[in-house]
This record gives sequence, C-alpha cells and structure tokens, in this order.
Amino acid sequence: METEEKNEEATLLKVEDLKMHFPVRGGVFLKQVAAVKAVDGVSLSIKKGETLGLVGESGCGKSTLGKALVRLLKPTAGRIDFMGQDITTMSQRRLRPLRQDFQMVFQDPAESLDSRMSVGEIISEPMVIQKMGNRAQRRARVAELLDRVGMPRTAAEKFSFEFSGGQRQRIGIARALAVNPDLLILDEPVSALDVSVQAQVLNLLLELQRDLGLSYLFIAHDLGVVKHMSDRVAVMYLGKLVEVAGAEEIYKDPRHAYTKALLSAIPVPDPTVERERVIVEGDVPSPIDPPAGSAFGHRMSHAKYEESVGMDLGLREIAPGHEVAWDPCCLSEEDFESLR
Repeated sequence: METEEKNEEATLLKVEDLKMHFPVRGGVFLKQVAAVKAVDGVSLSIKKGETLGLVGESGCGKSTLGKALVRLLKPTAGRIDFMGQDITTMSQRRLRPLRQDFQMVFQDPAESLDSRMSVGEIISEPMVIQKMGNRAQRRARVAELLDRVGMPRTAAEKFSFEFSGGQRQRIGIARALAVNPDLLILDEPVSALDVSVQAQVLNLLLELQRDLGLSYLFIAHDLGVVKHMSDRVAVMYLGKLVEVAGAEEIYKDPRHAYTKALLSAIPVPDPTVERERVIVEGDVPSPIDPPAGSAFGHRMSHAKYEESVGMDLGLREIAPGHEVAWDPCCLSEEDFESLR
C-alpha cells in the first residue's frame, strides 16, 4: 500500500484513455459526417524527473497528443491528471495558474516565436501573464535564462529573425523555462535544425533536466535521438500506443512488428555491419475510417487480420515494465499466447 502511494506521488502526469477526434463536416448544412481520430484511446504516465520518448510516423497523432496534454486542444474523451489534479475539462480561467507548471517547446522556432517582439519580450511574456515579479525582476530573469541556454544577454534587445535556427530554439526553450515548469512537452524540438546543431540542443536539454529536475515528453520520429534522450519509449501508430518499455529494453527486444520496422530503419554508423531492413508495404489507413481490427495488420494485409476484428488490442504487460498491444497480426505466436 505504501509503495503504491509513493508511486502515485512520483507520478507527475497520468493520462487515461485519451481521445482527440476532429469533426469532418459536409453537406449544405455542414453537419458532421465523420471524425478524424487523431488520438484514439491513449494511456500513459510520466514520473518526476523522467523522460518519456514518443515515436511514430508522421501523422500518427504525436503532436496532437502533446497539444492535448497541455490543453491547447480540448480532449474529446478520457482523463488527464497533472500533479493530482484533473485538468481534462478544467476551464481556461482555472487552468491559467497551472500552466506555469507545464510548458511546450514547438517544432519550428521560426513559427512559434513572434517576429514582432524582441527576444526579451518573448521570454518575459509568460511571466507577465502569470503576474510573476515586477519589470526589473523579469528583466533579471530574462538575463539569467539567456545565460542558462547559452545565449548572450544582448540577445534580449534583438528580434528572433536575427538568429539562426538553433539559437531560436534556445530562445523557445528559455521562454518555456521562464515560469519554472515541472514538465516540458518537447514536440520534435530538433527536427527542424541542422544535424550539427541538434546535438548542442539535445545536450542543453539533458543539462537542464539534470540541474532543474525537469520531466520531459520527448516527441520525435528519429529513434536514435529518442534512445539518447529517453528513460522509457512509447511507440504510437494511427492514434494508439502499440508498445511501451524502457529505452534499452525496447531497442534490444522489440516485440511489436511496427516497432521492429521502425528500429530497422535506424542507420548503422559502421558500413561493415549489415542490418536486415523490414520493409513496410501498403499505405497508412485513414484516421477518418480506421480499420475495425489491427491497423498495422490491415496495412500489411496480414492473414490474421480478420481474427483481430472485435478483439481488445490494448496494451498488456509482456515483461516487467514492458507493455505491448495484444495483436495476433503483430506479435510472434509465442508472445501472443503468453499474453492470452
């Protein structure tokens, strides 16, 4: 009982069966005729000081999930608990004070930073909204944050378009840190940057986490980067999680067919080492009309697809800390039977 209570205390974010459906309207009266099921029943948790990596193909719902978690989007169904509080349907007025505890770093810093504002105004804006400190204190905090992210203090007087992509992302990180958050949602924070700059930003994020005790949801499609950054990894396909495990575990012993396909695409730095590439054929099913059974099995035209229709394909624990979707199309026969 005491162990369970301690685990609950250590859990910063807990998500249960979260859904994010967008209406598709048509006809003369623009009635809803369908829905895009961008996120369709996701459950996950993040502990204090932990990094959860979220990976999957473009269009699988990763960014939508991240925006729903910080309530930039209102979930269709499910529950989001942050620091023991249910924020799923909380009004914006009640949510505003809590926003200083969770912040988001967006994929493209050129789009997420207002080019009409100086860097100092961009970084201090969250503090103004949260009514933190006076003008002099906010100015001192901006200077401190610029030092923290490796930018000169003179940057505060300039505009974001005067900087490179990597420097702009550092400014975005400084803005996110301005209100002392506990959780950062990092939405592909280095995918828009040159490879030479990516390592600098990633090392900065690791340093900040070590010094400030931050928790991260690290969204990416580069599995090599995710392994470097994450304590645990969640694999997402067509709005659902198909496998969740520790970073080392999931790379050494992937169980789901989709995870194996993703891992086989990671480049090997040694040209003498050959890796068998898993070629995924077929097209990704539409989130407007997803398959009734295994989505990945449907894509592969798997012989056991019909068997999967009507089954509960939710996550089950196959080993301590290692969960995988119970899917006859995507598991070995041995793994499938062991989860029955």
